[in-house]
Amino acid sequence: MARKSKFDSRKRRHHSLRKRMSGTTERPRLVVYRSARHIYAQVIDDAGNKTLVAASDLLPKKNPPADAPKGKKRDRAKQVGVLVAKKCLEKGIAQVVFDRAGYRYHGRVSSVAAGAREAGLKF
Repeated sequence: MARKSKFDSRKRRHHSLRKRMSGTTERPRLVVYRSARHIYAQVIDDAGNKTLVAASDLLPKKNPPADAPKGKKRDRAKQVGVLVAKKCLEKGIAQVVFDRAGYRYHGRVSSVAAGAREAGLKF
């Protein structure tokens, strides 16, 4: 029997979580995706199938903004959490459901959550 890869195991865990969790209009879902180099966060309304807010630590090659995420990966993840929370609060979203997407709740994933909480988002 072949062993499952990390990717397959994460996808299975994410599918299991998504059976029990969905984002509504009043309380959308904050999803975190973690790649080897970058971190991405989206706020999704599953009822309307829309992405309401998105943020990442990717920078444009020319003229990066002054408040762009900098530093180590964990620091950048926290800044992404703050950025997504600010965008949510501007759109009138105060509460979200946190979707860790099958990742363990530690490291960069927990840093995104901590940054979003510090900026005023309720989980």
